[in-house]
Amino acid sequence: MRKFFALLFATAMVIAAGASAAERDKAPPAPPPDYQLGAGDTIRIQVFQNPDLTLETRLSEGGTISYPLIGLVKVGGQTLDAAERQIAKQLKDGGFVQQPQVTIVLMQNRANQVSVLGQVNRPGRYPLESTNTRLTEMLATAGGIAPTGADRVIVMGTRNGRNFLKEVDVPGLFITNNVLDDVVLAGGDAVYVDRAPVFYVYGEAQRPGTYRIERGMTIQQAIAQGGGPTPRGTDKDPRLYRRSADGTVQQTTPAPGDLVKPDDVIYVRQSLF
Repeated sequence: MRKFFALLFATAMVIAAGASAAERDKAPPAPPPDYQLGAGDTIRIQVFQNPDLTLETRLSEGGTISYPLIGLVKVGGQTLDAAERQIAKQLKDGGFVQQPQVTIVLMQNRANQVSVLGQVNRPGRYPLESTNTRLTEMLATAGGIAPTGADRVIVMGTRNGRNFLKEVDVPGLFITNNVLDDVVLAGGDAVYVDRAPVFYVYGEAQRPGTYRIERGMTIQQAIAQGGGPTPRGTDKDPRLYRRSADGTVQQTTPAPGDLVKPDDVIYVRQSLF
């Protein structure tokens, strides 16, 4: 029986050692001593013998955090040591802890995050969950492209020390099944979704106004998007106002099958009969 308990204890020690090693493997790498905290960094704050003051939080755009008892604290631009001293001082000066021993660990730095901007449902900074996170995954994390967003998305960052810029046709990824254009993102990348291109319909249209240009939209479809002509109007020989490369506006009479371009203005004429 004694041998059995000895074996059981040895096994438990091996498991515990393995778990400790696993925890060490999961621990974030230590930043350089002069690393300065900035917006988007995630930190864990602990105060010795005060477990209620343990907090894991992310720095706001202004470099601030909200900490128990002392409220808003600006730690952006400070090293970890300086931030530790500041929080300790405020805890002591406020009479909350007599001799606070504060430890701050950088859990997630902004270098491992991607900024998603523009016409998405939840713009912001998001951490890279793996080294193979693709553009479509990050867009999904940000809630997807908003209804006002364009189909083409811009990815900007650095690769091998050089500036990197790529425009990706997101619906085209799925239409052509071209996985190679689904960019693998890197820390520090910025993803920008511009506003979708629009056209304008006015005159004798049922619903004059501004509308999103759908893929492959024709002049006839654009007029239909505006509800078609009123009883006084006609869809024959509409007027098209289009800005040319030199900035001048050209007036033409387009064919029904001509494609609509960004910022086109379509005038639905009044019927003569």
